[in-house]
Order: sequence, then C-alpha cells, then structure tokens
Amino acid sequence: MTDTATASTTVFVLNGPNLNLLGLREPAIYGSQTLDDIAGMLEDRARELGLEVDVRQSNHEGHLVDWLHEAQASGAKAVLLNAGAYTHTSVAIHDAIKAIKVPVIEVHLSNPHTREAFRHKSYVGMAAKGSVAGFGANSYIVALEAAARL
Repeated sequence: MTDTATASTTVFVLNGPNLNLLGLREPAIYGSQTLDDIAGMLEDRARELGLEVDVRQSNHEGHLVDWLHEAQASGAKAVLLNAGAYTHTSVAIHDAIKAIKVPVIEVHLSNPHTREAFRHKSYVGMAAKGSVAGFGANSYIVALEAAARL
C-alpha cells in the first residue's frame, strides 16, 4: 500500500491455524459460518464504518508474524487477530505484537476461559490492546467496531 489515506483505514484481519476449516470443524464450538462468510460480514460492516479489511489466514506461525510486521509497515489502522491455537503457545506472535505500534485486538469465536485449562493462558492477550471472545462470528464485528473507535 502506498496511499497513506487508504492505509490508515485498513484493518488487517489475521486468522491462524485450522480457521480455514470453519463451518466444518466442530460447529458446536466454532459455529457453521465459514471464514469466507465472516470475511463478507466484515467487508459489509467495514464499508459502513468507512474502513477496509484485509482478511488473511495461514496455518503457519511465521506468516502471522510477517503479516503483523506488514501491518506496521503499511500504516494499518489496527489488526484483528484470531491466532487459533497459537494464542496459547506462541511467544513469537506475542513478541511481534509488542514490536509494532499498530493496535492488535485478539478475537476468538468461543470463550477460551470456559474451555480446557490449557486454553486459559493467552500470549496474544498479554500483548494485545484488548480481546473479544465468545460471540461466534460476531466477535469479529465487535472487534472491528472497537478498532473503528481507536
């Protein structure tokens, strides 16, 4: 992105491992909407808020780190990050969030605190500006609305 005006209205939406399987993977926990469905919802709401979203997904930790760095380099307004299982394991993602000035909002479809004990610790949450969890696909919309107010 070279247009600073555009960059300042762009919100990166980064999704980690297994989120490409939304709609198929444990729908009782994660819902029946696909990542494409969520991306469509976000695009619609972003337009209403005068924002743009750049929605990405990777099963690879390094991609998420690189994209966090890219958000900083491009002057993004914010990052919504659903790091999936890396939430609970990745010091590298934690450090990448701490290394950038772009505000990062942690997003979860389910509420990790009501699930297995190993999900209660969030390296992402320790570094993020805030967290939204437990509202299914609407967690992304709540996080986007929060990002719009930053």
